[in-house]
Amino acid sequence: MIIAVDFDGTIVTHAYPAIGKPIPFAIETLKKLQQEDHHQIILWSCREGQLLQDALDYCKSKGLEFYAANTNYPEEVPDELSARKLTADLFIDDRNLGGLPDWGIIYQMIHSGNQFHPVPDVENMSESVPRRRRGFFARLFD
Repeated sequence: MIIAVDFDGTIVTHAYPAIGKPIPFAIETLKKLQQEDHHQIILWSCREGQLLQDALDYCKSKGLEFYAANTNYPEEVPDELSARKLTADLFIDDRNLGGLPDWGIIYQMIHSGNQFHPVPDVENMSESVPRRRRGFFARLFD
């Protein structure tokens, strides 16, 4: 699987243009997905030029190297006319609808092939909704 992952707010906390603090288990999870599960990881970031290189160097210093950065494959040379539309199977970004799950949950979802379902507003959920049709996490809060 090809996985595109954002940098700021996903691997490190938001501090753009500086490099933020590491988000717990982000680097370790991505390395595990690469090494043990054999996924290709692409850095997908708004960073360009030296700022992109800084992010790549930071990750490399932590033992994480990407298959590509802001491109679909390593040899691709982005130009000003090309839209950076990646053909990834999965995107990991803190701006996802529902937010960024914990990196342990992200790993389990990818490894098992399950989908993420944000916890619904259980307090306002109608009792007419059958328990078996409500999400797993909603049932946890019953």
